[in-house]
Amino acid sequence: RDGEAASFDERRYSEKYSCPYDGFTMEELEPRSFSFNSPHGACPACTGLGSRLEIDPDRLIPDRRKSVADGAIVPWSRLPMEESWRTKIIEAVFAAHGWRTDVPVADLSAEAVEYVLHAPKDERVIVRYRHERGENSYTATFEGLVPSLERRFKETESEYIKAELQKFMVEKPCPACGGKRLRPEILGVTVDGRSIWEVSTLSIADALAWVGGLRERLTEREQTIGAQLLKEIVARLGFLVDVGLDYLTLDRTSVTLSGGEAQRIRLATQIGTTLMGVLYILDEPSIGLHQRDNAKLIATLTRLRDLGNTLVVVEHDRDVVAAADETLDFGPGSGREGGRIVAHGAPRQLATLAESPTGRYLGTVRACDAVLDRKRKEGR
Repeated sequence: RDGEAASFDERRYSEKYSCPYDGFTMEELEPRSFSFNSPHGACPACTGLGSRLEIDPDRLIPDRRKSVADGAIVPWSRLPMEESWRTKIIEAVFAAHGWRTDVPVADLSAEAVEYVLHAPKDERVIVRYRHERGENSYTATFEGLVPSLERRFKETESEYIKAELQKFMVEKPCPACGGKRLRPEILGVTVDGRSIWEVSTLSIADALAWVGGLRERLTEREQTIGAQLLKEIVARLGFLVDVGLDYLTLDRTSVTLSGGEAQRIRLATQIGTTLMGVLYILDEPSIGLHQRDNAKLIATLTRLRDLGNTLVVVEHDRDVVAAADETLDFGPGSGREGGRIVAHGAPRQLATLAESPTGRYLGTVRACDAVLDRKRKEGR
């Protein structure tokens, strides 16, 4: 208005995911953005592995009671001390700094050990040597052992050399992502205050409880957007619970799973596909499963069958065998003494066949159960 100074509040907007102040920008979010198997989501420092192989100084110098001349530094100990030009460079480096190669590494200063391990590339040193006509010298370059081995590991195409260099390396969490495997901007995306990495550290049971209660904490618009997605997540987590894997965390690596756990994960995956007319062959899926979860496993197998599939299960668990539609008993003994079908039929039929070891077992168990039931009813 007249007589008053104008006041303006500047606001900046962008049609893209970018910050107008520091210039940061990122692509539009897609499913691949949240996958560490994709370059769009993987941490660029560790390429989504969550860890990196790094040179371990303790593997380079395993025994610090030895001197450099006695082979304390393992990669150098393989060099012939009299003939190697590299040895002459090492001796020249030590001489130039007033260090000795014939004293234990433990007695060298921390500065000396740090220089040997981490000296930057192209450090120059004058190497002097004697020959028949007198003495001569030349300028050589020296590179610390750690950067030298790291460079060779990256540049070599030889699997043998890589395998040799890996003997001096250890696996450590990636310093960029802290083992979270994803880009920082992706970890900044949260649902109900949790990033995808934080959710993946939950056990399957806890993740199912969190997702199940998520609907109550979402706005009506968010519920509409995520309804189908939440339904699918709940179903898939439910399948894993049904096969007795509720204790596993979602970020558990496959190499740490037992054979039974891996098989049950594949089983849960197959339930989710709702395929029909498929023949499934399972080898003792109850291995490692707590007895109280057997009913869940049997219900899962029954569900697969009811979808229109055929299941062939190799099993010794009593409950699984008793739940089968038809049982084939192989024998007559175990190992070399077996190899032929001695009986087949429904589990109840096998219990009446004297030639069936499995039937005799099932019959004995049923008899014992009947006695226990009668005693319970009688209060004994």
